[in-house]
Amino acid sequence: MAEAEYTVTGMSCGHCEASVRGEVSKLAGVQDVQVSAAAGTLKIVSAAELADDAVIAAVDEAGYSAVRA
Repeated sequence: MAEAEYTVTGMSCGHCEASVRGEVSKLAGVQDVQVSAAAGTLKIVSAAELADDAVIAAVDEAGYSAVRA
């Protein structure tokens, strides 16, 4: 099991959180996704380590920017 945390910019509401959660949840191996617009954070629990590029691309697809925390 692997955990990763990212800083996400541009989120401001629950809809933003849901968009990011939905895109990141599509990645293979993802078991849990926690998103906080207020804190600007994304926490992922996955079966194996995820490629940062894949996570950042998923957040980008949702319309936001992310960097590894």
